[in-house]
Amino acid sequence: MSKITISKKLLRVVGKTNVEFKLIGEGDRVLVGLSGGKDSLSLIHLLKYIQKHAPFNFEFEACTIKYGMPDESYDYLAQHCKEHNIKHTIYDTNIFDISQNTIRENSSFCSYFSRMRRGALYTYAEEHHFNKVALGHHFDDSVESFFMNMFYNGTIRALAPIYKTERGFHLIRPLIQARERQLIAFARENSLQTIGDEACPAMRKEVKMPYARANMKIWLEGLERENRNIFKMIEASFKHIHDDTLLDPKRWNRDDI
Repeated sequence: MSKITISKKLLRVVGKTNVEFKLIGEGDRVLVGLSGGKDSLSLIHLLKYIQKHAPFNFEFEACTIKYGMPDESYDYLAQHCKEHNIKHTIYDTNIFDISQNTIRENSSFCSYFSRMRRGALYTYAEEHHFNKVALGHHFDDSVESFFMNMFYNGTIRALAPIYKTERGFHLIRPLIQARERQLIAFARENSLQTIGDEACPAMRKEVKMPYARANMKIWLEGLERENRNIFKMIEASFKHIHDDTLLDPKRWNRDDI
């Protein structure tokens, strides 16, 4: 088994996030959605490190949602988790078969399969009595979502570090203050075999690619080339919100009117 190396900077970011938002604590049972991408692979190893060194006890398990596609295999993920003593389950579903009749040709697929995968993960969490579900979203994801919500949906909304789901457990995002490039570096430094878009069911269907998010990523990369501190300023703005200056009457301080 190869030793996993985690940078001190990445550990500090994740540790700080856990303290600030009280994501994981004593006695928690955490289910981690493991797709096999760089983000979720980074997350399971960070949680393994925290589990070993934190002054509190918690359990976590990785869960990979199997779509039910022909020739779909997650043998590498299963072997990787076994080598690193991380409990891992592959959860069989018929999402791919269901999609044949419920998603239209030439339609956008990202939100559909994301929603179905999330639902299956929630079901497994309920069946096995986890009180928290952890996803591998990072700060770049949150910034992209913020501007996509603003530009395409007319809302001011990002990705919450923690919230309570309608099913009663909490969804947590331990990597939400980490940059994507830190996770890319982690995967490369540890020579991790990552799974990308090739595992997505939509690659076997005639559907539109998610151009809006791709364009948003390119736009943000351009902004960062012009101003290397742009993401730091966006992060600061996420923590200094003057919502009484916006055009929502419910947020005005009417005592001052």
